[in-house]
Amino acid sequence: MKRKVLKLFYAASFTMLAVILVSCNSGNTTKKGSKLLAYDAQIDTIIAQMTLEEKIAMLHGKHMFTSAGIERFGIADMVYADGPFGIREEMEPHSWRSLQLATDSATFFPTGSALAATWSEEMAYKYGTGMAREARLRGKDMILGPAINIQRIPTGGRTYEYLSEDPFLSARLSVGYTKGVQDNGVAVCLKHYALNNQENNRGRVNVLVSPRTMREIYLPPFQAAVEEADAYGVMAAYNKVNGYWCSENDMLQNKILRDEWGFAGMIISDWGGVHSTVAAALNGLDVEMPGQRYFGQALIDSVNSGAVPVSVIDAKVRNILRVRLAIEPVPANEANKIMTAQPEQAQIAYEVASKSIVLLKNDEAVLPIDLNKNKNIVIIGDNAIRTMALGGVGAGVKALYEITPLEGLKNRIGNKANIEFIEGYVKPKFVWGQFKSPYTDPDPELLAAAVDAAKKADLVIFMAGNNREVETEGSDRFSIELPYGQDSLIAAIAAVNPNIATVVVAGAPVDLRVVNSNSKALVYAWFNGTEGGNALADILLGNISPSGKLPYTLPIKLEDSPAYAMGNYPQTDSPISEDIFVALVDEHKAESLKEDKSNKDIAIYSEEMLVGYRWFDTKGEAVMYPFGHGLSYTQFDYKNLKTNKQTYKENESIKVSVDVSNTGSHNADEVIQLYVRRINAKVEWPLKELKAFERVSINAGETKTVELNFDVKNLRYWDEESYDWLLENGEIELMVGSSSSNILLTQKVNI
Repeated sequence: MKRKVLKLFYAASFTMLAVILVSCNSGNTTKKGSKLLAYDAQIDTIIAQMTLEEKIAMLHGKHMFTSAGIERFGIADMVYADGPFGIREEMEPHSWRSLQLATDSATFFPTGSALAATWSEEMAYKYGTGMAREARLRGKDMILGPAINIQRIPTGGRTYEYLSEDPFLSARLSVGYTKGVQDNGVAVCLKHYALNNQENNRGRVNVLVSPRTMREIYLPPFQAAVEEADAYGVMAAYNKVNGYWCSENDMLQNKILRDEWGFAGMIISDWGGVHSTVAAALNGLDVEMPGQRYFGQALIDSVNSGAVPVSVIDAKVRNILRVRLAIEPVPANEANKIMTAQPEQAQIAYEVASKSIVLLKNDEAVLPIDLNKNKNIVIIGDNAIRTMALGGVGAGVKALYEITPLEGLKNRIGNKANIEFIEGYVKPKFVWGQFKSPYTDPDPELLAAAVDAAKKADLVIFMAGNNREVETEGSDRFSIELPYGQDSLIAAIAAVNPNIATVVVAGAPVDLRVVNSNSKALVYAWFNGTEGGNALADILLGNISPSGKLPYTLPIKLEDSPAYAMGNYPQTDSPISEDIFVALVDEHKAESLKEDKSNKDIAIYSEEMLVGYRWFDTKGEAVMYPFGHGLSYTQFDYKNLKTNKQTYKENESIKVSVDVSNTGSHNADEVIQLYVRRINAKVEWPLKELKAFERVSINAGETKTVELNFDVKNLRYWDEESYDWLLENGEIELMVGSSSSNILLTQKVNI
């Protein structure tokens, strides 16, 4: 362990020394063909006429979710929309209080892990389209999303917002989401750049990560969204990376984002995430949000003193104006005129939800529900009636409506069966700033009522999982155990009626040991948005065959996961730390937090590239359910794996085809996954890595030839000595299957 720590420390030190030696702080060295560059001649004319005060006014928050334009040139303010899974309601200009408008109820889209479970770039594009349409109705220019950090720890408070533990899957969905938003007239703001992989101490933690790990695991979603989808905005994360705050990190913001990837847009801070004036200005930040502590008068003084060149200020204004001119503003008198939530977006939310639901287990073909055999159905659990659009800390959605699981089942079943609902467990009331442990014993009265109802039922649907208070921005969970005594409750139910189908409503991994052994069927249903209840009912009743695949590994127990197994997380024994965003609401707490210059909180990523399934596969550790897993109501047969060549060069693409047959009786979608294993490699690698996937609809009895392609350059590794991408020649094994553990066909080729 000490050797790993020293390796990361020295790697981080030498990396930052290199940054200092070759530093170029203008932040205006964009090299690639962004659409934003088309406005530069016009922008130069504008900048030449601006005063210093006008320029600085653009570089900080004007209101809570607005930064200033240039009034005398008729250039509108930049208006931000909070929330990557729904357009947040309108707030008072300088506070977090709602304006209580009648028209700002929005569509609640399935959260990030649900979108990722679709394994579909097409669905991500539709999702972005829906978000952009509703943002335009509200007069918004930039969506603060997508949230695309890697899900490093199962307990992460924002795992439900993020996409996946895998950088390739996250990257493809990030590209789809970004294109969907920006093709429809709104800018994205990729967040949180970078390595914001925990909520506890996120405002202080210093991430120590090797350059290779950073490049291959944590940055690919951001890189793909910038290089392939021309993302217009990026949000600097709260944390430090290798000793430097993200909002003033020259390596991340200038060297990698702008110089290497060609990012031409604007970088804004997370709310309250700025720590200096000169360092932040020189090292890439464009806009401080939501106030002007560092980028207001202090920045004017820094320019006048010569500490910050005017050219740096001009570059920031140019970055902002590129986005402003590319995004047509919506006049204030045209915004919020009709209801934000529209039927077209509700349909997108339904499609994503229905394709995201994962069937983990289906013993004795309990699902789909046979209403001829199951006339008396009891639904047990608070999550049957719990809405998930709001809750906890952070962004939520004032949803126009949200179909709960109970409502969805009643909608679809009607009078075909008797449905009884029993609460079973209840969550304690959430109080802002007060923590109450959700890991409690079941309420005796509720337990007794559930057992009594289960005795008389033909089928029990147990609604398990978390809610938006348990999974919340600002703090990570202390456990992945099911809260509110759910394990004890299902064990008691199973003792009187073993015919149980459990539905897990959660955005992050939970401990399934008890529910798995006490359930004949097990379904993962996510925080699935406005139409989530209807989508779930259609899956449970067989109107749609389940086709979601896990975007992360479900470990047997928390301690098996890499950061916990290596003792890298948590970094402190303290159960609760004061969060920077929560403190932002309380000005006194905010001041004390910002003044704390200590560096006691260090996150050491010594598991390096072995994140998620890479760890479990490489270490030979058993899991509850593997990455990519998801069953169907039909069966698929894989045959005839072929490649277009036997030997490939660096500038070529590997083209793989496989015949997939639906041998069952249900029309269904399947996600075909391609992993790569290096054979006799000299460079250290995980056992296998995802390199391609394809979602395909296949009718019962039909066979389709599915193509899976990827560029050989995607097999490169980041070489820390040469500071470049290198390709290791040799033999690799192409592994095709339905999950990271269920590999069905293999073929070896040479690189």
